[in-house]
Amino acid sequence: MEIGLTFTSKITVSEEHLAINIGSGDLPVLGTPAMLALMENAAMKAVAPYLPNGSTTVGSRICSSHIKPTALGKEVTATAVLTACENRKLVFKVTASDEGGLIGEGEHIRYIVDKEKFLSKL
Repeated sequence: MEIGLTFTSKITVSEEHLAINIGSGDLPVLGTPAMLALMENAAMKAVAPYLPNGSTTVGSRICSSHIKPTALGKEVTATAVLTACENRKLVFKVTASDEGGLIGEGEHIRYIVDKEKFLSKL
């Protein structure tokens, strides 16, 4: 896996992304869980084309700030950059921005797993 792999995921904030509807707050703004999910999506997609057949990545840890609210209807982008690869462990720098600039940043860890083996643990 090559350090520096990157991907940017985008959403337009809709009702399903609002803190009041997710249950993470009581305001009609982008909920932190929705921002984190977008960051995870970017990380997943950054490395997906480079995985062995039958493999995927699963999120293990995410530590991020959420420093600015984003209103309904605004576009949000999340970018993930692979910063380290240690066997199956992948470390990403993640950032999220809206039309006004940075709204969150942090670090996300994912692991490469075999899909069948992983699902057999259910």
